[in-house]
Amino acid sequence: MKLQRNNRLRAIAAGALAVSGALVLTACGSDNNTGSSSGGGGKTNASNIKCEGKGQLLASGSSAQKNAMDLWVKNFGAACKDIKINYKATGSGAGIQEWLQGKTAFAGSDSALKPEEVASSKKMCKDGQGVNLPMVGGPIAVGFNVPGVDKLTLDAKTLGEIFDSKITKWNDSAIKNLNKGVNLPDLKIQAFHRSDDSGTTDNFTKYLKAAAPSAWPHEPGKAWEGKGGQAADGSAGVSSQVKQVSGAISYFELSYATASSIKTVDLNTGASAPVQATVDNASKAISEAKVKGTGKDLALDLAYDTKAEGAYPITLVTYEIACDKGNNADTLAATKSFLTYVASEDGQASLKELGYAPLPAEIATKVRESVASLS
Repeated sequence: MKLQRNNRLRAIAAGALAVSGALVLTACGSDNNTGSSSGGGGKTNASNIKCEGKGQLLASGSSAQKNAMDLWVKNFGAACKDIKINYKATGSGAGIQEWLQGKTAFAGSDSALKPEEVASSKKMCKDGQGVNLPMVGGPIAVGFNVPGVDKLTLDAKTLGEIFDSKITKWNDSAIKNLNKGVNLPDLKIQAFHRSDDSGTTDNFTKYLKAAAPSAWPHEPGKAWEGKGGQAADGSAGVSSQVKQVSGAISYFELSYATASSIKTVDLNTGASAPVQATVDNASKAISEAKVKGTGKDLALDLAYDTKAEGAYPITLVTYEIACDKGNNADTLAATKSFLTYVASEDGQASLKELGYAPLPAEIATKVRESVASLS
């Protein structure tokens, strides 16, 4: 069934609601590049995995999906002994560049290919181009470390001004107005952003630009453009800084906050009550997304400025990116075999133990069709 651009992905909410609670990691520091598996059981029916091809499959990119990728690699490797997969969490920007240079079989990215990246992909994908294959969704949390403050509400305007160094103290009147009755200290704000090109940064700044354009004058992108602040590498890097530094604030996948017991900001979106960063609340926002890709491309247009009740708007969807035509013949069979498993019912169901939101049936079906057509 052909997906129209204006098709609302209501099914996403149902798929993600099967996941209860926050994202939970089974291993810390998922930005490491060792390719080790996560500690979860990840039980899957190996008889359902079709092994084709052999040799080593290299891929890199998104750190947000690293824990999911670890589990997929572990389960797939147990069934397909002749295929060795090495996924490095280099960040979305670096992953796309390595793929465009022909160094990897596919890339992982927290944001869809930009028009110029699609144009570049046509040079590498003989008679074809790169396509975006969504695999999993989830919320981007804003974590904070303010002594004596357990609950904090912020809005897009205040966040934009904090991360652009316009608000520099935790007892600023703008923060006080959003947190009546909270004893906010006279403490310097230590705002951390990603030092590497990151799809998480891209999604976070798209939210700021969509929801508070006057407070965030910069263009969204994988590279940080805000003024001031401090930088750290990867989601593990910025989350560890929030954990350690008094007065710190940063953005990262909810799983990192859960793993390190970091408090997260509730968002004042204009709805009747502030919205918590949870999988279910992110699913409500993702359900308003539109499919903007055409043909085999399934890129999504997320609703960052939603004011729907209970919808948490700072979300991301991670994509696997490959050529629709012109993939490397030496790795094509293994790539299709692995991505077929990833998009399968077993592959998606295995994400639940990590707390990620599996793809809804409608989108998963389209992804499987796209993967099957790769050539």
